[in-house]
Amino acid sequence: MARRMSSAIPQFQTEILPVSKSAIYFDQNDKLTISDSSTKSNLEKAAKILGSSDQVVAFPTETVYGLGGSSFNDESIKNIYKAKNRPADNPLITHISSKSQIKSFFNIDIPEIYLPLIEKFWPGPLTILLPIDQSNTRLSKLTTANQPTFAVRLPSHPIARALIHLSQVPIAAPSANASTRPSPTMASHVFHDLNGKIPLILDGGPSNVGVESTVVDGLSDPPMLLRPGGVSLEEIVRVGGQKWANIRVAKRVADENEPVKTPGMKYKHYSPTAKVILVESDESKIGKFIEHNGLQQKKMAFLTCQSFKGEDFNGIVENLGKEKEEISANLFNYLRNIDEMGVDLIFVETVDEKDEGLAIMNRLKKAASETI
Repeated sequence: MARRMSSAIPQFQTEILPVSKSAIYFDQNDKLTISDSSTKSNLEKAAKILGSSDQVVAFPTETVYGLGGSSFNDESIKNIYKAKNRPADNPLITHISSKSQIKSFFNIDIPEIYLPLIEKFWPGPLTILLPIDQSNTRLSKLTTANQPTFAVRLPSHPIARALIHLSQVPIAAPSANASTRPSPTMASHVFHDLNGKIPLILDGGPSNVGVESTVVDGLSDPPMLLRPGGVSLEEIVRVGGQKWANIRVAKRVADENEPVKTPGMKYKHYSPTAKVILVESDESKIGKFIEHNGLQQKKMAFLTCQSFKGEDFNGIVENLGKEKEEISANLFNYLRNIDEMGVDLIFVETVDEKDEGLAIMNRLKKAASETI
């Protein structure tokens, strides 16, 4: 079993500061303008924590809320692991605010295989694996779990980009939730999990993608999809061209002692306190499952998607949406909200694994205990 960074955590009066993404603008030369004084002041306060201390800050991205610390600071990275109670062999994604920082921060050039992908999807929910320049790097080895590669992303969310730009360091940032819990898509989710464990949360409203970034490895032959996310497998193949035509999809969960190159490949993830059960093809199976297992007295919820109605379900019924993009954006929020109602069981309708469905089902299968 991997060791978790679980030593004593400093206690904070966790502060939530509002920031407006509409007040932030980057021009084509990556010059930053912030038109709102309050947003500017709150961003600068967070950036000072990241750039000149060992502490961490939660902030919004277009995928989910992240818990950020300087990728150059071992103690800051340790504080990420401690706050989340995250296993130490689960690597982190490093975030930058411009393509030019690949060279200035890490002294490497972007491999040619990635160029069509980042031209299309950066800034955005795509993470790429890059080689580490072992002779000239300030990158903390704690971000990579001692792998010879590191994962990097250029987020499109203005608040995330501005925070990185102002802090003048790359920011390592997993999702800002307690380890194994559903990822946070609102500042209130972060506060629920990490209140007292971190000094500051920047509140920029809800994340719109709702699942984490897609992670690809173009350094292997053939290239690999390590984690499905906000950019679909089909989009990677279509945009990437011939070099990505034979891309392989990594297995959903790595073996216990298997080293991994990116987060999301090991351990239980995305799980509410309630037991999650996936429902395929026939919602009438729910009633039979409840009766067979003597669950009639349990408090239950049913999250429907594209086909099921839940008309005969004796419990809370919510619809995640009809389109996969909407389902993706709502998934973690609904899992958290339903869980906070104190239910014992959450049934969730499955979707096919095409396009955004691959990322949705990747998260649901990691959250669920069984499928009926």
